Amino acid sequence: EVQLVESGGGLAQPGGSLRLSCAASGFTFGFYAMSWARQVPGKGLEWITGLDSDGSEIYYADSVKGRFTISRDNTKNMLYLQMNNLKPEDSALYYCAKVAYGRSPSSALEDIDFWGQGTQVTVSS
Repeated sequence: EVQLVESGGGLAQPGGSLRLSCAASGFTFGFYAMSWARQVPGKGLEWITGLDSDGSEIYYADSVKGRFTISRDNTKNMLYLQMNNLKPEDSALYYCAKVAYGRSPSSALEDIDFWGQGTQVTVSS
C-alpha cells in the first residue's frame, strides 16, 4: 500500500532551519510529482511547494519562496523540504503529498491523491 512518512519536525527559533523528510513506499516514486502542504489549527490547508517526477520543474508559494527548498532523491524514494529563515508564521503541521499521475505539482490540492500523516513544526523564541 502507499505510504508517506514524514519526519524532521520539531521546535526551531525564528531565523533557524529545519529539514523535513518524507519516506515513500508502495508506489513507483520516480513516476509521480510530489508536494508539501501545511495546516495551522483553525486554518485551511495551504499548498507550499511541489516538484515534478524528476525534480526538473519546481514551484513555490510566495509565502515560502526564497526560504524553503524542495528536493527529491528517486534512488532512495525520499522527498525533502529544507526550511531556512523560519518565521513564527511557519508553525504548522506539514504534510508530504503524492500528486495523481500526470497532474501538475504547481498548487492544486485537488490533484493530491495521497497524504502523509504530517509532522509538526513549531517556530518560537
